This record gives sequence, structure tokens and C-alpha cells, in this order.
Amino acid sequence: MTVFRLGYVAMSVHLQNASPSQTMTYRQFSSIKDEEAAIKKLERIAISNLQNCLRLLKHNAINDIYFFRLSSKLIPLVNHPDLPNWDYILPLKPLLFQLGEFVSKHNMRIDFHPDHFVVLNNEDKDILKTSLKTLQMHERLLRGMKVNTEHRCVLHVGGVYNDKEQALEQFISNWGLIPLKWQKMIMLENDDTNFTLNEVLYLCEKLSIPCVFDLHHHIVHNEKDSWEEYWERIVQTWSHSSLPIKMHISSPRTNEKDRAHADYINSEQFLEFLTRVDGTVPQIDCMIEAKKKDDALFELVKDLKKKENIVFIDEASFRFIK
Repeated sequence: MTVFRLGYVAMSVHLQNASPSQTMTYRQFSSIKDEEAAIKKLERIAISNLQNCLRLLKHNAINDIYFFRLSSKLIPLVNHPDLPNWDYILPLKPLLFQLGEFVSKHNMRIDFHPDHFVVLNNEDKDILKTSLKTLQMHERLLRGMKVNTEHRCVLHVGGVYNDKEQALEQFISNWGLIPLKWQKMIMLENDDTNFTLNEVLYLCEKLSIPCVFDLHHHIVHNEKDSWEEYWERIVQTWSHSSLPIKMHISSPRTNEKDRAHADYINSEQFLEFLTRVDGTVPQIDCMIEAKKKDDALFELVKDLKKKENIVFIDEASFRFIK
């Protein structure tokens, strides 16, 4: 039987004043005449974001939530070209270490989903360079937490650029330019507009990258095929990873083909998926991408607890009863 573990993304609707994504624009930064004072303000914001991350992780631990996506906006202006010499990690080291200790103590799985501007299949070397700087930032944060960096960053393939086949081959070509330590961080996800599950699996199998299956994305963007015919291939991409299979779950806001995420999860649709994959692997970590964040997780748990054939291991992990 498969253990299913639930997680959610970045922020809580139950914790007040706990945003991990507080920011500062470059215009605001530039308005401070003393550059050292301006840098200190950036650092105070980053420290506040990390403190809120720790609050979120404590909230999660109390509620048995051991799977969580950290915000990629922890450090404002982190890769701005006019701040090339800012050692942003140094003032954050004590808090990063504290976060890592808490994660380790509670055996939590944490990861990131860098923003859409991290593109690895563009021919423009400057765009690739900027993307790699963002990956480096994520690596430095993870290393500061003493967290194993393997398979901690979910990415989309990137743009189509009027030629999908060439865009896929460009990804492969650019992959050879990426240092191995950053390659090991990456997982690839099927998206809702550009690259289907089949196309993402092509890259994952060729380059030994784990495939993060997004059920909602497959429903709205597929080649008129069922996800079930790809399941064994998805599983196989995780065979070399030390982490359990990861997937994304969300529900359309209106009709089935709506790409927008709903506030909550359609538990019946999710349950249908679960029954089909149960027993195929030891564990699946399910990241909830819903507008209501942790409340969506809590409501999904309430719905699943009504099912007679499901037993909960803790407040966010469960399995089926045979």
C-alpha cells in the first residue's frame, strides 16, 4: 500500500503577519542615499522572511505537515545587476542554520519552485546565465540550511519559441552547460500551456531528471491521452532519487479545462487518482497548489477522513485500507 503525504505552498492563511515574501523595489532601494543603510534594510527584510519561514515550519510541525515548498522570494533584489558584490548569505547564516536544524529534527521535505523567468531552453546565453544565478541562490540557501540539495528545485521546461522540437533540443544542448551540482537540484514538471507530460518525460528520461507530475496540467494540456499510460515512466524517473515521488495537485476554478487554480481541492477527483496509483510505489508526496494554501490541505483532510477505506497515519499522511 502507498503512503500519501500532503504538503502546501509557501504561505499560510491561518498564521497572521507571516509572509516569507516581503520585498523592496529597486526604486525604493535607490531612494536611500546611504548604500550601506539600503543594504542593511534589504537584509532586515530577508531576515524577517526567514523568521516567518520558521514560524510556518513550526505551524506545520504542530499539524503533522512534513512536506512544504519554501518561497523563492526570501531575499529581495537578490540577483539585481546593480548589486553584484552583495554577500546576502552572510547575515542570514544563523537563521538558515536554525531552519535547517528544525527541518532535520522533524524529518521534513522542503523544496523550491523558482519563478517562470528561470528558463533553461533559451538560445540567449544571457538569459541562461541569469537563470543559473537564480539556481545558485537556491543552492546557497539549501546549503546554508545543511539540506541535501538533490532534487529540490522544480522547473518548467521553458518556452516553445515557435518550434517545440527545437526548444526541446535546446534544453538538452543547454543542459551540458549547467554545472553538475545544479543539475542534481532540478526536477521537471509538465505545464499547462507549452510542454505536455509526454514531452517532459522525453527530457527526463534522456537526462535522468525526476518528473514532477501535475495532474491538473495534464487534464488541461495533453495529447488526448490518459496519464495512466505514462505512470510507469513517471515512476521510473525517480528510480535514482533518494526522495519519494513528488506530484502537484490542484483543481480548476470553474470547468475542467480551466487553467486557474481553485481555492480548494476537489477531493473526489483527487481520490479517483489515488485509487489508481495505490500500491504502485511506497510513497507519493502530494503538493497542494490551491489559493487557500494550508486551509485547502485541512479541508482536503476533512473530506478524506470521511472515507471508510482510508486510514490516517498522522494529520497529513494516509493510506488505503485493503
